[in-house]
Amino acid sequence: MNKVDSIIKGQIVLKDKVMKGEVGIKEGKIISIHEGTGNLQSDEVKDYGDAFVFPGMIDVHVHCFSNPDEGFVTTSTSAAAGGITTFLDMPYDLPNPVNNVDQFKKKVKQLEEEAVVDICLWGTITKINGTDQIIPLAEAGAIAFKMSTFETDAYRFPRIPDPEIMKAMKLIEKTGLRAAFHSENDEIIVDLIDEYQKAGKVYPKAHNETRPPVTETSAVLKLMEFAYWTNVKLHIVHVSHPRTIDLIKLFQAQGVKVTCETCYPYLLMDVDDLDKYGPIAKNNPPLREQEEVQGLWKHIEEGNIDLVSSDHAPWSAEQKERGNENIFLASSGLPGVEIMIPLMFNSTVSNGRLTPNEFSNLMSTHPAEVFSIPGKGQISVGYDADFTVIDPAQKTVIDQNSFKSYSKLTPFNGQELNCKVISTILRGEEVFDGENVIKGPGFGKFVPGSAAK
Repeated sequence: MNKVDSIIKGQIVLKDKVMKGEVGIKEGKIISIHEGTGNLQSDEVKDYGDAFVFPGMIDVHVHCFSNPDEGFVTTSTSAAAGGITTFLDMPYDLPNPVNNVDQFKKKVKQLEEEAVVDICLWGTITKINGTDQIIPLAEAGAIAFKMSTFETDAYRFPRIPDPEIMKAMKLIEKTGLRAAFHSENDEIIVDLIDEYQKAGKVYPKAHNETRPPVTETSAVLKLMEFAYWTNVKLHIVHVSHPRTIDLIKLFQAQGVKVTCETCYPYLLMDVDDLDKYGPIAKNNPPLREQEEVQGLWKHIEEGNIDLVSSDHAPWSAEQKERGNENIFLASSGLPGVEIMIPLMFNSTVSNGRLTPNEFSNLMSTHPAEVFSIPGKGQISVGYDADFTVIDPAQKTVIDQNSFKSYSKLTPFNGQELNCKVISTILRGEEVFDGENVIKGPGFGKFVPGSAAK
């Protein structure tokens, strides 16, 4: 009988099936998988009964430092409590974005001291003359590159001009990494916001009205055409509208290597929630009409959306409340790493909308495949022993006051969910036991991208 460091038992969610079985772990890796039990021997056995043992969940879109009050410690503790074993941190840090190798290396050092779960790091470029950093950033271990067609801040989160986008795409193509974009049409939005502000139209839904669907679809179309001519792997972040996915499918049929994600708020809320919750429900792009949300769900069910992310943005009450009188003054974004997995399970597996395998693909396997994250995303021999254990027979009540994140605000506060994350396991060791995060800063590791030297 095989002697291993530890054994995990439960409903094991493999790539193509779910089976009652056991997984053997040695030195943080999966070394054997068996149907039934009794094939392995260990002094340490965790039996989760009828709970689902998923591959460790991955969130590709997290902002730890857009608000410097947050940072790695709180976000990664929050992620562990939410069943996320690996996340990809965005480069739009305050005060300095990660657009050069020195900044990147500083961030890696900080990550290794402070992370509770594993983290990959995005890189970006400056508004102009920044493309010379692309190859060095890739070699330093950037997981991918994030850019924007909308200007949030000229230094920290700039709109990249078209000639620079083309240059960047050609260089990123050489690295084999993905060029990802916040895709909104800056000119139309800025003009509409100006018009609305002058007319005193600053009510919550004005956020949606000044960012109509065409502002997303037109930006995505341009980027896909650029990707056609540069052959780069393109990724469209936070898709909010089903037409964007229709267009993506057209370009995929022409051979363009384009993937996409949506975020949990676009699936679980609609534009009426802006009226209901005000600035707390404000994110970019905005929440859409109810039938448009249904269109996104149809694409999820048909497998046209690669993955779902949180776009975790941990703003304070003060930063949100600025929008109570004028929606345009509120910071955009919602916290999500602690609640996305149970919310998504509750709205898919719990009600039969997706199978456990489809859920696993959306939240773990595809994120690892799209971003070529080594050793993550599936329960397979040789992979990291990362697991997210979800009990469909228990309940979770979302309580924003107990969030481990700096941000204690969510439109989902008080919602009861038909599932509970009962364990988060990273490299064979439990980091969250269903009640408490039991590993501290420094347990998580930096996971370099596929072009790292």
